Amino acid sequence: MDLARATLRRTLSRRDLVAYGLLVIGPLAPVSVFGVLEARTGGAVALVYLAGTIAIAFTAWSYAEMSAVVPHAGSVFAYVTEGVGPRAGFVAGWLAMLDYLLLPSVAYLFCGIALHALVPAVPAWAFTAAALTMTTALNLAGVAAAARAGVIVVVAEVVVLAVFVVSAVIVLAAHGPLRPWASPFTGLSGIDPAAIARAISVAVLSFLGFDAIASFAEEAAGDARQVGSAIRFCLAAAGVLFLVQVYLAGVLNPLSPADLAARPAAQGTAFYDLTSAAIGPWLAALLAFVKATGPIFAAMSAQAAAARLLFGMARDGRLARALAQVDARHGVPRAALLTAAAMTAVISVWAARRDDGLDVLVSIVNVGALTAFTLLHASVVGYFVVRRRAPARAAHRLVPFFGAAVTIAIVAAASPLAKMVGAIWLGVGIVAAARVKSGAEQAR
Repeated sequence: MDLARATLRRTLSRRDLVAYGLLVIGPLAPVSVFGVLEARTGGAVALVYLAGTIAIAFTAWSYAEMSAVVPHAGSVFAYVTEGVGPRAGFVAGWLAMLDYLLLPSVAYLFCGIALHALVPAVPAWAFTAAALTMTTALNLAGVAAAARAGVIVVVAEVVVLAVFVVSAVIVLAAHGPLRPWASPFTGLSGIDPAAIARAISVAVLSFLGFDAIASFAEEAAGDARQVGSAIRFCLAAAGVLFLVQVYLAGVLNPLSPADLAARPAAQGTAFYDLTSAAIGPWLAALLAFVKATGPIFAAMSAQAAAARLLFGMARDGRLARALAQVDARHGVPRAALLTAAAMTAVISVWAARRDDGLDVLVSIVNVGALTAFTLLHASVVGYFVVRRRAPARAAHRLVPFFGAAVTIAIVAAASPLAKMVGAIWLGVGIVAAARVKSGAEQAR
């Protein structure tokens, strides 16, 4: 088989692509960090998510532009390779790998911890292992089968969110808000710009995953712009869902931001606590169950995206060529999928043995993804403006500039440990990029 010409089957609709993106993001993503953001911003959580949606929109635009002209598996690796050069492309793929391999590990670990809390008789590692086995089997069965499962899960999560929204509106109509109507945007004692900026770096984590859609560009059944359309829709849908739930939670929260700041243990359960108090324990329990099981399928999508990245880099000669093989029966990069599964299993076990394992993984994912996003913006300028491979517009200069400024600022606000790990990973990638030849160079 000619690995340089190995391709994936085009079977995914726009609906499937959106489902993959929303699966990784999670329609209920703000539930986990609501209390933390309340304490840090004085109650202005809706403002944080509005700003976060706008900030990530720059990156979504760049992904949409590059996916239309470079519709290949490998996502940011392929884009930076075409827009800047093969060695910069390798570094971008290397950085994205830090995101794509750790993101499913975070989801598996969170699933194990959450389900263990619901069923203490079963250890967390058993739930993690079961989730890893099930999602790997779904991915190996074919991208269409995994997408169908993903659509079902996304619909279920949106239905649960809709129950919360309708119930909250009924409570507000009957009893009124516990805080001023505008407070989720203004805070209870005014807006602190510095606190809002720091909080955005946390809120952005809720959006990570929409970029996984670009990894399935070779499997999209529509035209070249379908991937970009799905990315934009996914981000817009997530932004609206996030804003609605945090706004309603903000006006129904009986605890003040000062109370939450003084009680760090209450921050993680703040959304569940206010739901239980305002609506009922039954809905709080339902939210907890969905938040415990949803990460299983988020990990499935993230694992599939990681495999496509490994596949794309291997096909170009940047990783072991065996990873570029496509299963003849199911049309999936089987070796890359199994490799991604093995690596995420090892990382999950390592993190599970640390008390701060989940926090460390989340911080590192943030740095890896956002640094890769910065190179993505550079690829837009390189492809359209510098190399002139397609007609350039003013937006091809301005949007990447603002997008890169946002991602750099968020990385700068990351924890010292995350930045240290990211710098080490980047250094190794730069060294490897100087030593590894691309497929085109190897052919000469």
